[in-house]
Amino acid sequence: MCSYYFLFLSECKVWRNPLNLFRGAEYSRYTWVTGKEPLTYYDMNLSAQDHQTFFLGDTQQLRPEDSVMQKAWRERNPQARIQAAYQAIEMNRECAAAYVLLAEEEATTITEAERLFKQALKSAGKDTNLVVYIKRRLAMCARKLGRIKEAVKMMRDLMKEFPLLGMLNIHENLLEALLELQAYADVQAVLAKYDDISLPKSATICYTSALLKARAVSDKFSPEAASRRGLSTAEMNAVEAIHRAVEFNPHVPKVRMILLKGPKFVLLLMLVKKVSYAYQGSFHEVSVYPKKELPFFILFTAGLCSFCAMLAMLTHQFPELMGVFVKAFFSTLFAPLGFFADKMESFMPSCLWHQLANV
Repeated sequence: MCSYYFLFLSECKVWRNPLNLFRGAEYSRYTWVTGKEPLTYYDMNLSAQDHQTFFLGDTQQLRPEDSVMQKAWRERNPQARIQAAYQAIEMNRECAAAYVLLAEEEATTITEAERLFKQALKSAGKDTNLVVYIKRRLAMCARKLGRIKEAVKMMRDLMKEFPLLGMLNIHENLLEALLELQAYADVQAVLAKYDDISLPKSATICYTSALLKARAVSDKFSPEAASRRGLSTAEMNAVEAIHRAVEFNPHVPKVRMILLKGPKFVLLLMLVKKVSYAYQGSFHEVSVYPKKELPFFILFTAGLCSFCAMLAMLTHQFPELMGVFVKAFFSTLFAPLGFFADKMESFMPSCLWHQLANV
């Protein structure tokens, strides 16, 4: 479960890659070309935690090869991890986790990684977590090798066989493969199941749902007609879906329009950067979209009512103290008026006041 840092502006945040690139066959290419490490130490720790959770099971029943693999997942040096995997295979030729590590780390091509994953699947036995992980990676291999329909079938079968293992986000990978096939009706069917307000969200789901709803109404949309009759129900749903997606992650439109610089670690394809920005929610001010400003009269009325209610409550609780406070308040308020009246009397003759009083 690889991840990497997105560094932009003043933020530093870890993003899990929905494509889950292979360390050996894909990440290492970036290192060979640029000499930079795409994975940070923190990324490796996250991957190690995931691998130990999926592959080691009950820690009270660790076999010798499991102990070796437990150290291997935590090791940062790729060569040390590979050597540990071979050591585990020497202890047990059926150590599936070791074959998984070799497929992830040592394989330099997707074809070689697929072969090692198939070997791991034969040795996985009844370990559910391991079987699901390997089948998911095999589906990714099929997709990367151009066998997209086969990958879609494998993902669908995996979701039917293990419906409760949603933590692997297999539906995210299924959505990407279906979009690649332009099977929009199937995408809508998947979204109908997972685009639920009660489920944990990802920007992949939010933006896919929003763009499909916008695509459905874009052909018949006319600004002139909308200004006359207003938006239809389908158009309103599309607008709300776009607002919800931008609320979840406002960086995606900026990156697509090249208004925001991408990460310092750019891996293999520009698509990876775009999709990774659209994978998880990011830290930003909430309720920016849609912007709604209340009229001043409503705010003033609400403030005045709240103030009157507070005064009434204080008067009921502390009548004597509030009486003293009100007397002092009005005395202070009318003091300038009394001072001004005294000054006016000193400047004007007294007969003028009698004449004004008689008028």
